[in-house]
Amino acid sequence: MLKSREGQKVPNVTFSIRVNDEWQKVGSDDLFADKTVVLFALPGAFTPTCSSTHLPRYAELAGVFKANGIDSVICLAINDPFVMEAWKQEQNAEDIYFLPDGNGEFTEGMGFLVDKSEIGLGKRSWRYSMLVKDGLIQKMFIEPEEPGDPFKVSDADTMLKHINPDAIIPPRITFFSKPGCPHCARARKMLREKEHRFEEIVLGSHGVSYSSLQSVTGRGTTPQVFIDGQHIGGADELATWLAK
Repeated sequence: MLKSREGQKVPNVTFSIRVNDEWQKVGSDDLFADKTVVLFALPGAFTPTCSSTHLPRYAELAGVFKANGIDSVICLAINDPFVMEAWKQEQNAEDIYFLPDGNGEFTEGMGFLVDKSEIGLGKRSWRYSMLVKDGLIQKMFIEPEEPGDPFKVSDADTMLKHINPDAIIPPRITFFSKPGCPHCARARKMLREKEHRFEEIVLGSHGVSYSSLQSVTGRGTTPQVFIDGQHIGGADELATWLAK
């Protein structure tokens, strides 16, 4: 039975991390003392739900958490520092602190160490999130004990809503582009000038083709911009949307 630790202190653990290619030690006090922290724990780097949904949304909203009084957003998994650093780079999640609980000591202290040996993953963390103030756990969102890998309550939006139900959520922006496209460069420049985070899907990479572009957008030119699921159009239409 996985129990909430609300009202209790986080486990006092020393983590082995890598900084500038050197081994260093960081303790729980270094991470939580005199700080307001959001920590989300997940089964492992590069795993499907963690890579496609759980981590990316926290990365998208990292700036919003900061604007609402959060000093640090921590992603914890039972992986070694090298794997966590590679995952950070692959996910382009520079605003998230990746914390390798390599020996599972923090996770065990939290009471969330689970055995996934039947699928070859060994001991892992159950999926949860928590709000911690000066080392004291204020709120936890723990995934239900169901078969598989449930992901229902530990997401970034649920945590942000708890912290501030009226927090302003930035738009989700995705656009299709192709190498050497000047209009794509213009769209990219406009979004960066307005400090909007965006996802860019480049034709010719990761199996994305001209056929993919036409199937999704119904158009044959780039860029094709989507905002919060709505098809906006090309660079000119994006400029109009930004002007509003």
